[in-house]
Amino acid sequence: MKIKIITISKTKSEYSEAEAEFLKRLTKYAQVEILNLKEEPITKNRDIDEIMAKEGDRILKSLDKDYYNIALHVMGKEVTSVELSNLIKEIKDFKGGKLCFVIGGPLGLAQEVLAKVDLALSFSRMTFTHQLIRLILLEQIYRSFEIIKGSGYHK
Repeated sequence: MKIKIITISKTKSEYSEAEAEFLKRLTKYAQVEILNLKEEPITKNRDIDEIMAKEGDRILKSLDKDYYNIALHVMGKEVTSVELSNLIKEIKDFKGGKLCFVIGGPLGLAQEVLAKVDLALSFSRMTFTHQLIRLILLEQIYRSFEIIKGSGYHK
C-alpha cells in the first residue's frame, strides 16, 4: 500500500523522533511519503483568503487522482479508530491501495481543496498544531494496520 501525507507546515524538531518511530513501524505495512509544502507567511496586511488560496493551489497540484484523498478538517466526519482501520482496509483491498491525507496550514484548507477530496475527516473538534496532528495521524495509521492484523496494540 502507498500512503502520502501532504502537509502545509514547518517541521519542529521535538516531533521528529516520534514521527520517525511511527514511520519505521509503518514500513512493514505501507510505503509512506510525507510531502511538506511551503506555508504562506501570515501578516496583518495579507488577505486570509489569498493565503489559503495559494496554499490550496499547492495542495491541488500535489493531489493525485489515483489516490483516495482524505482532508483532515475540523468539520469533517468523525470516526473511531476501528472505523478508520476499516476504511484503510477497504482502500487497500478494493480501491487501488493508494491513500493520501491532506493537512492544511494554520488557517485551514481552502474550499477548493475540500471540494476535490474524497472525504473530509476530523480527529476532533478541538484545534491542534499541525505538527501534533501529523504525529496523531501517523499513530492512527499505524493503529489501523495493527487493528487489521488483529494484534493487541489496540485495546
